[in-house]
Amino acid sequence: MRYFLIFAVVIVAAIAGFFAGRLHAPIADKQGAEREILYYRNPMGLADTSPTPKKDPMGMDYIPVYKGEEDAQSGVKISIDKIQKMGVRTQKAEYQRIETTIRTTGRIEADERKTYAIAPKFEGYVKRLFVNTTGEIVQKGQALFEIYSPELLSTRREYELAKEGIKELQNASEEAQKNMRLLSDSALARFNNWDIPAKEIETLANGALIFRSPFSGAVIEKNAIEGMRFEAGETLYTISDLSSTWAIADIFESQIDLVKIGDEARVFIDSYPDKIFSGKIAYIYPTLDEKTRTIKARIELDNAQGALKPNMFAVIEVKIKSVDRLAVPLSALIDGGVRKIVFAQIGEGRFEPREVQTGRFGDRFAEITSGVSEGEAIVVSANFLIDAESSLQAAIDSFNRKTTYKTKGEIVEVDTQTLSAIVAHEAIDELGWGAMTMEFKAADKTTLTGLTAGDRVSFEFEEKSAGEWTIVKIAPLSE
Repeated sequence: MRYFLIFAVVIVAAIAGFFAGRLHAPIADKQGAEREILYYRNPMGLADTSPTPKKDPMGMDYIPVYKGEEDAQSGVKISIDKIQKMGVRTQKAEYQRIETTIRTTGRIEADERKTYAIAPKFEGYVKRLFVNTTGEIVQKGQALFEIYSPELLSTRREYELAKEGIKELQNASEEAQKNMRLLSDSALARFNNWDIPAKEIETLANGALIFRSPFSGAVIEKNAIEGMRFEAGETLYTISDLSSTWAIADIFESQIDLVKIGDEARVFIDSYPDKIFSGKIAYIYPTLDEKTRTIKARIELDNAQGALKPNMFAVIEVKIKSVDRLAVPLSALIDGGVRKIVFAQIGEGRFEPREVQTGRFGDRFAEITSGVSEGEAIVVSANFLIDAESSLQAAIDSFNRKTTYKTKGEIVEVDTQTLSAIVAHEAIDELGWGAMTMEFKAADKTTLTGLTAGDRVSFEFEEKSAGEWTIVKIAPLSE
């Protein structure tokens, strides 16, 4: 009994090995050469494969794909000789440090923190100008203009009377002395509020005062004219220290999220084509210009040599901090407006178009968020020639290939909502299809008009897209 069981196991193993060998064994073609089956593909052209023979839901056998033909179903084939002549080069998609530079325009402005207005706090008249041209450089303490003010003269006399009264009332009551001191202190307080130093009070005997610059800089605005009357708070001069300036860059709305405080920037001025002014973004303004759809970014620049002038036009480059992303060179992208594609090399001399989604663009690379995997060989030169070759091949194939097929069948169901019909049709030798029941789309709303379940019809159909068959012409069969 034990020998019999052993013998039975051996026989079963041999039979299993025989059929397994038949399943995976190479198959001979018509010339007798053995071909190895790699997998089986969907007969309707859908993106579905199987490692073993199977049928689709409509009962059609999956088609075997042999070694050496695995790429024959997609892509474009180009001879090695033509690839060399076209200058096709590939590069692997890999993680790259994407460095982005934003280029925009802007202007030079004075540093607001070092800009001052000369505006007397009292009324008066401009008696004489010592600085009478815009753009003149002045130093701290330098005389700007001489003024005459009745208000100053009145306060000066009040102050002198208070001083004399204090001396004369030394023997008077404490209350009288206190009132006189209050009068003197009130006059001094007004001089102090008017920014007139105590040493200048003595020169006000005739109501005239020489006004001096409280800081060094350039006169960028001059409103003072000899003999003019001015009101309290009216700006007569604007002086700015131009040893440092600002470059105000206009950043487009779509680039706002890229720019950060501290990013390095380079400023180019037409007047100095061989010189680059460098700085960093110090502030990003919080409001958006609704007309230009830009925000402003402030770049602080050293201007010790005085080369930069307010209102100069500037071209500004902002270098964005780099990030590591899966990327391809910019030359690999073909941007059709609606979609972007690259060509991936899927075999020797064979290339496949891939629709990709892009992220951040750098100076040399573009981030790929979908459509390409790390390590794939991507065409980076002559890709437009491959695209043209692909279009040419598709046109030739379309011209040579019969795309419209005729058959007969019986309507099983008509769906006017989805514009489709289920038809039990006869065998179609041109496609290798047997008789089966399957769904067809309608070319338009009128195609299926008047048809109902059970009608015998003859019809023509074509493959509009992979796996989608569309009836383009249909007519009832006469009895």
